[in-house]
Amino acid sequence: MQTKTLDVKGMTCGHCKMSVEGALNKLDGVTAAEVDLGSGKVEVTYDETKISLDNMKEAVEDQGYDVA
Repeated sequence: MQTKTLDVKGMTCGHCKMSVEGALNKLDGVTAAEVDLGSGKVEVTYDETKISLDNMKEAVEDQGYDVA
């Protein structure tokens, strides 16, 4: 298992938090996703043999947010 912090732009509210966490948690290989709205960071715990960082970024971007 790996833990990576993503820097996500555009999250401002509880709905944003739920959208991003929900999109990441649905991915096969992601075991946890925790959004910190104050810092704009998302801490993701995942199995690097099942999912790539690019797949996670794409899932967040599909929700309408930018990953730095």
